[in-house]
Amino acid sequence: MVAIFDEILLRGIRSGNAPARTDAAREWYRDQAKNVSRTQRNRSAGDKLIKEINSDNERRQDNRFAMGNMYLFAYDPKHKDTLPYYDRFPLIFPINKAKGGFLGINMHYLPPILRAKLMDALYTVLNNKNFDETTKLTASYKILNSATKFKEFQPCIKHYLSVHVRSKPAYINPAEWDIALFLPMQKFVGATATQVYADSRKIVRG
Repeated sequence: MVAIFDEILLRGIRSGNAPARTDAAREWYRDQAKNVSRTQRNRSAGDKLIKEINSDNERRQDNRFAMGNMYLFAYDPKHKDTLPYYDRFPLIFPINKAKGGFLGINMHYLPPILRAKLMDALYTVLNNKNFDETTKLTASYKILNSATKFKEFQPCIKHYLSVHVRSKPAYINPAEWDIALFLPMQKFVGATATQVYADSRKIVRG
């Protein structure tokens, strides 16, 4: 899976698409990731990426969740027996500390169109435009909840408990955010993606 990031980034740079810096570049990387998704519909890419990171890819391992970064990790919810559904491999931006863990925006809960729309809005609240390890979101729950341009975040906000994290957080470089958004890494338990997306649309509409 890490090779997929590297391969798409190399193709993009060679074609003149600097990651995340223009609307056209964002769409180019998202389309490339969607093409990967179509060929891996029946495979758990999230599980493969987590295993690769935990086995030998030290440059992406992290032992903590820093606010404003993007991470992929394995998760086993405390109340999984009573939840209508959950994502085994959340792709999140931690935005606030919370009791026993943190609040995070899990982008997997949105259908692709709304996922892209929310990401475009989040690009307006970065601490810098370097799109490297220094780049982070600067949005808190209060900020996101106060502006209509972020309304798609509402079905994505989840409280994650540290003791129920089942892997080391896999750090996603900002240059790779648009790729990670559309790779087939989610694994919903208790419902299909179609059902999850339908519920999320209802929440966004209010």
